[in-house]
Amino acid sequence: MLHRPRRLRKNAAMRGLVREGSLRPGNLVLPMFVREGISEPQPIAAMPGVVQHTLDSLVVAAREAVAAGVGGLMLFGIPATHDEYGSAALDPQGILNRGLGVLRAAVGDRAVIIADLCLDEFTSHGHCGVLNGSGEVDNDATLEIYARMAVVQARSGAHMLGLSGMMDGQVAACRTALDEAGYTDVAILAYAAKYASALYGPFREAVDSQLKGDRRSYQMDPANRREAMLEVELDVEQGADIVMVKPASHYLDIVADVAGTFHTPVAAYQVSGEYSMVEAAAARGWVDRRRLIAETIMAIWRAGARTICTYWATDFARMLADEMAMGKGETAPETMLP
Repeated sequence: MLHRPRRLRKNAAMRGLVREGSLRPGNLVLPMFVREGISEPQPIAAMPGVVQHTLDSLVVAAREAVAAGVGGLMLFGIPATHDEYGSAALDPQGILNRGLGVLRAAVGDRAVIIADLCLDEFTSHGHCGVLNGSGEVDNDATLEIYARMAVVQARSGAHMLGLSGMMDGQVAACRTALDEAGYTDVAILAYAAKYASALYGPFREAVDSQLKGDRRSYQMDPANRREAMLEVELDVEQGADIVMVKPASHYLDIVADVAGTFHTPVAAYQVSGEYSMVEAAAARGWVDRRRLIAETIMAIWRAGARTICTYWATDFARMLADEMAMGKGETAPETMLP
């Protein structure tokens, strides 16, 4: 059974993540980084205010986010060593899988724990899949690894898997593996329309990317709009529970197209470059940081995304709480918007 709508009703956090009413902190997902072999959090220079966490600091930041009402925590792992096949991604004691375990232990079902399911952080070449003899990403060989990763991540404590590699057939491969292993309740967030964007630059520093070359042979061409609908349709047919558009702000037309066509909940990822541009301009006094954060997130919501991944998740959740406490509405208020 590919389609199980009840997966998204499993607990209060899951229901809040896809709720269709007014924008609430529960609709926000906080991306987080955990790094192996460090003794204290490491600042990410290209992303002011964001850090690579230790396991201990990860728990502290997660609890702060959940206390602010954030609905989801998306975890990326940074291993100490990389190899051609991304072997650390399959190790139950690898940093990502250990991180999932400590997050689940720390917050339980109060937030949706989302595992990044991709090989790019783990491979010595930095690509999202294994390479063939010609140095190209081998789609089908990669699917075999993804399927194994899905089971390991579910066993480690993930409520949801974020399939970000843009391999053809990745949703079907992971859904089958999860179901056969008994994890029918673990949901799939499919990065269905992920574009080969220049906005990912700061993220490369965040995950210590080893990338050689580019990802244009598997991520989407920024010029293509209709192709996104095909990608989403395929992922929905294969059993995706939520479909993602990435990046968000420069692709609001795609978000709107997907939200207006499909009944599956739509997510959007406000990526590192979107974050860093605002922070850099605000640091120079060129923009009103608080208002611009609110404006960018509300634009993504307005386009139709009901789950928004943003590095400002905790900050924005607190903004919403402050405004609601002052009795100024249930969504971003006039004091934060132009």
